[in-house]
Amino acid sequence: MDNSAGNAGGPAAMPWPDLETMLGAISHVARWRMLRELSLGEAREIAELAGAAGCSYDSALKHIAVLIKAGLIVRGRGGLLQMQRQHLPKPGERVADFGHCLLRLDAVKQG
Repeated sequence: MDNSAGNAGGPAAMPWPDLETMLGAISHVARWRMLRELSLGEAREIAELAGAAGCSYDSALKHIAVLIKAGLIVRGRGGLLQMQRQHLPKPGERVADFGHCLLRLDAVKQG
């Protein structure tokens, strides 16, 4: 699969993680909750993600390491964590992405 599709003229995107790695990374409820929080598009601190995931700071560090290794999140400015931009819809883009829908549906259910 060509990972460069849709990147013409823009910054190079990180390669997509392989499916097995990605599924392993999202298979824990704490990591799923962290991704749900980050799917809003805002960078977060570790303590914020720990709170969203319902786990300790130390546990959050371990979960974050798994998500970074899987290529799903990155450290941005000031050490804040965010989802890879390639995993988020572009502003104004209509998306029917199953994974993103699940993340948002769960957030709506809780709100």
